[in-house]
Formats: sequence, structure tokens, C-alpha cells
Amino acid sequence: MPSDTTLTAPTQVREAVVQAVGGARAAAAALRVASAEHKQRALRAMAAALRERRAAILEANARDVAGARSAGLGDALIDRLSLTGQRLEEMVVSVDAVAALPDPVGQVLRTTTRADGLVIEKVRVPLGVIGIIYESRPNVTSDCAALCLKSGNAVVLRGGSESFQSNTAIAAALRTAVASAGLPEAAVTSLPVADRSAVDVLLTLDHLIDVIIPRGGEALIRKICETSRIPVIKHAKGLCHVYVDQAADPSMAQRIVVNAKVQRPATCNAMETLLVHEALAPTVLAPMLKELQDAGVEVRGCPRTRELVPGVAAATEEDWSTEYLALILSVRVVGSLDEAIGHIARYGSGHSDAIVTQDEQAAERFLREVDSAAVFLNASTRLSDGYQFGLGAEIGISTDRLHARGPMGLEELTTYKYVVRGTGHLRR
Repeated sequence: MPSDTTLTAPTQVREAVVQAVGGARAAAAALRVASAEHKQRALRAMAAALRERRAAILEANARDVAGARSAGLGDALIDRLSLTGQRLEEMVVSVDAVAALPDPVGQVLRTTTRADGLVIEKVRVPLGVIGIIYESRPNVTSDCAALCLKSGNAVVLRGGSESFQSNTAIAAALRTAVASAGLPEAAVTSLPVADRSAVDVLLTLDHLIDVIIPRGGEALIRKICETSRIPVIKHAKGLCHVYVDQAADPSMAQRIVVNAKVQRPATCNAMETLLVHEALAPTVLAPMLKELQDAGVEVRGCPRTRELVPGVAAATEEDWSTEYLALILSVRVVGSLDEAIGHIARYGSGHSDAIVTQDEQAAERFLREVDSAAVFLNASTRLSDGYQFGLGAEIGISTDRLHARGPMGLEELTTYKYVVRGTGHLRR
């Protein structure tokens, strides 16, 4: 494969992308019929390879991070880009967790036997070739590769140019491991070009790729949806809310709110807007916001919030619909559960939203009426995650309604076919 530096002309970029994706298409045929045991060996080898190449991966990542700082990229993006020894070990653990999960391929979802003896089975099968377009986070490379291989799919990975060296190093380790297990190394394909035109080429290859899954900012996802010839499963913005009800336990509410915002603010499942019932706000809002501000959070509040906590900046209309991905929080005092649900319906992105309350009736109304991919009772939105949900890892968090919704694991990377068994049956 030619190096990135030699691929400067659009024709060369296209040829490199088509060649890489063509290899993935061929690999998908082998993966479709690979046994669960064979895929398991490959996954274990992938986890081992990440550990063995730890130094090379971290060195490549350090170069990416240095380049990002020189380019003046923001702290949130650099945080998502950065690998540490601990984060790399988490990648290994995630691959091992995927390996330990049951193989979904071949699972019989339903069997119908007609009166005349015709047997009709609905069976899980891989999607085929999955294109992943993402920004910043290198762990997406290993997570998506593991999930796709386990579910019998070939994957084409296109990370952001800012993480090109990290992703290349990770993918190289994974490809070597896959080949060592006797499967085609092109089962894990990372595009060999950092040039942005590679994405434009990728999105035209509907004869080679079965589905595109974008992971990144709102602008990236909008562009992909507008230009792709290939079906897209959207991972849209995560404008997540926590609503502290009048019947909330104040201590629990404070712990959940701080965790949802501060634990890792650059992720799509971090809280962006806090809603607090007016009956509880006079007692809980000040200590809650003080802890958040002590953690470095910039708070922007509605007029009632600013009355209760002097010094808070004024929230604008735009703030209610902004995914900050940073230590910034919008706060609104609401008069009722209805008002909280209405706010989420108007400004939310359908990702993940939570209520903190001891009132069972209010809790059930919130869980039933808030139409998001994940709704939480007395738990942080940061738990909206494939690994936390027992999926091993996630390919993304879909805010679509068709095919997949919420954290996407192995099952969401399969479709089904009908297997019909007869003994000379004819249509009468």
C-alpha cells in the first residue's frame, strides 16, 4: 500500500481508497462463514497485540497530540485524542470483553413450522462491510474492529486526520493479529490516507460498503448524511439532561449531577443541561453549583437560577440547544415535571436523559414520556455506554430509530435472513 505522503492527487487518493475497501469486501466473505472459535482466536490475538505494541502506539499518539497542540486544537478534542497507559489498557480489556461475549451470528431468532411441514427460520447474519468515520478518539479503532470482527463484518476505519498516526499504529497491530489467527488481515482496514477527500471517495462506494456509522461532531454527521450514497446510522449530538425532581434525595442528586458533568465532559453522554424543580432549587442549587464550579465548570443559568446563585452567567436561548463537550453547563429552574419533560422534548437530541427522584409515579412518567434512546432513573447519564450496558464495547450510540437505537453492540451489527427448509414443497 502506498504511503500517505505519496497520495497527493485526487486520482491517487481514490485509487488507494478503492483498493483498501475492495480488500475489506473480499475479507467480509471469509468472515461471514468463519466459526465462532476462529473469530475468538483472532480477538484474543488482537488484545495481545495491543499490549505488545504498547510503546509504539503511545509514541504515535504522542506525535498526534503534539501536532494537535501546535495546531491550536481545543482542550476537549485533545482530551479525546490522548492515550495514556491506563486508556490503552482499557482498550485491551474492551477487546477481551468482546471476545467473551456470545457470538450472535447464526442465532435463530424465530422458527415457524407450517402445517405442511415447511420450516422457516429467521437467522442472524452479518451486515457485510461497515465503514466507520470518526474523530479524535483512538480507542474507537480497536472497539469497532473488535465488534465488527466478532459479528462477522469487515470494517473500514477512517479516523480524523489529527489522530492519523495513532489509528495507523493501532490498526497495524490489529491487522497483524488477525492474520496470525488465519483470517484475512483486510478484515480490519484503516484508510491509508489522511487527506479529507478520502471520505468523499468512501461515501460513493455503495457497491463495496453496506453501512456507514459516523462518530463525531454535528457538522461531520450532517455532511455525511447529506453526501453519502450508503445508508447511514447516525450518532448525532448528545445533548443530555439531568432533571432533579422535587422528591429527589439531595445528596444523591448532587453526586449524580457532578458525575454526569465532570467525570469526562468531552463525551457525548455527559450532561449539558441541568433542570431543577423550583420546590427544591432554593436548598440544593447553591451547593450543587459550588461543587461544579470548584471542579472548573462554567455555569450559565436562567433568571431564577441567577437569583438563587449570584454570579452565575446568563444562559442564552442558544445555550439550551448546545452540546458543549466541555466544562460548561446550562441550568434551568422548572416549575413542574411537565415543564422538565417539555424542555427536553424541545431542546434534547434524543440521546440520554435522567431523572433523580424518590417519587415512583414521577419516575415512571419521565421514563415513559421522555423519548430518548436511553432514559435513567437515579443514575448518571455517563452510564449510557456499550461497555456499561454489558455489550463489551460499542460501535456508537445511535440516535436514529430504524435498525438500531442507543448503544450499539454485536446484535446491532447484524441483520437477518430467512432459511426455509422443505421436502419438495410447492406453491399451490
